[in-house]
Amino acid sequence: MAVRALDDVFHALADPSRRLMLERLGRGPASVSELARPLPMTLAAVGQHLRVLTGSGLVVTSKHGRVRTCRLAPDALAPAESWMRERRGTWETRLDRLGDVLIAAGTPTVTDNHPSDTNASDKEPG
Repeated sequence: MAVRALDDVFHALADPSRRLMLERLGRGPASVSELARPLPMTLAAVGQHLRVLTGSGLVVTSKHGRVRTCRLAPDALAPAESWMRERRGTWETRLDRLGDVLIAAGTPTVTDNHPSDTNASDKEPG
């Protein structure tokens, strides 16, 4: 996926109102007025948010008479999911290697010193 397109997806997801619209569209197509109903903003502001969502490729719209219907674009999040999966794999590998180095060096790990590992009954009275 092109970097700009990926940036557009993350920009679209960054706003809570747009995420709410996407959640609603996850249940099926909706008109612009249906999407606007639960939001504390004007219909014009909802239209601006929809332009961001359609520009990112997450939402497609169609007009039937006077009603504009919105729906989620199939597989629109797949490239972002793929990008995140790749980054996660890279960081998990790096952290696993760091853990191996720390263990080999005899450095105590977080779980070795975790407060929940101590038992209150093992402590001597004050």
